[in-house]
Amino acid sequence: MKTIRFTSAMMLVAIVLVGCAQVATPTPAPAAPTTAPVSAAPTQPMATEMPTSTAVPQPTPVAQIPSGDLAQAGHLLFCTDFPYPPQEYYDQNGVPQGLDVEIGTEIANRLGLQVVYVNSMFDSIVEAVTSGKCDAIISAMNITAKRSIQISQIKYFQAGQSFVTVKGNPNKINTPMDLCGKSAAAESGTTEAAYLAGTDPYTGKGLTQQCTAAGKQPVTVVVAQKDTDALQMLQSGKVVVYSADSPVAAYYTVQHPDQFELAAGGQVLEPALEGIGVPCGTASDCTNAPLSPVGAAIQAALQSMMADGTYTQILTNWNLTTGAVTLP
Repeated sequence: MKTIRFTSAMMLVAIVLVGCAQVATPTPAPAAPTTAPVSAAPTQPMATEMPTSTAVPQPTPVAQIPSGDLAQAGHLLFCTDFPYPPQEYYDQNGVPQGLDVEIGTEIANRLGLQVVYVNSMFDSIVEAVTSGKCDAIISAMNITAKRSIQISQIKYFQAGQSFVTVKGNPNKINTPMDLCGKSAAAESGTTEAAYLAGTDPYTGKGLTQQCTAAGKQPVTVVVAQKDTDALQMLQSGKVVVYSADSPVAAYYTVQHPDQFELAAGGQVLEPALEGIGVPCGTASDCTNAPLSPVGAAIQAALQSMMADGTYTQILTNWNLTTGAVTLP
């Protein structure tokens, strides 16, 4: 990517995100990257500044953010957990790419700001934004009740969860319940890890609890610090499945069809909204707090993208239009 606008030659992941029980294995595009999934992201500096896009000229910002409300004057800093393709990852030249990157950069452009991506660990990404290390989070983060207490969340996408297994599905994981008594890996702090273990927001109703209620052995949940570490556990045979958001799971099966396939019949579980997270000020509970100036400006920019078709075009570039949402 030379500018932040993506071309149709980019790898497109075809996947049904929500509203159906089955997902067809997507077809890779000719220009798909060929790097191994567990080494797709080179070592990166903590912050990566992106050039301003000229694809959709915006001579007048759609909203203004007081410079004192920004972590860096003239810049919009997004905390993002790289890599998590196709929503965020680095290309072979170390340049941030992905659905979230394109959406975040377009938001910054419409606010007259230079975008910066701060590579952040997902299990501490909320603390990163509330402590002022960045202005907002865009990182495939599901909107949950717990997070809504800590930060304001502006919906921008929706996705479910999927399981990936090694090619041939040797452990016969044809339904989620086939994981009972077996092992699964997921990234720390994610709803995937919570669903497997039955912790917030799935306390008492996760897959482990479903297994024990059926008189079966619980799932052995292995939590990794990075998503690529969880995938490596599958690749090295340490776990039976790897769990991730449905676009991410599909991406790896498309990129490496000789190594991976979707388990559980490609079923998409627990569809949920994803949100751009922003601090809500001094409120102890952000659930009903008004958006801060930063949040209000980001929402205004996103609304303008939806109104003029840019938002839909970005999702189309990534073949993820089934994850589209609307704002009031």
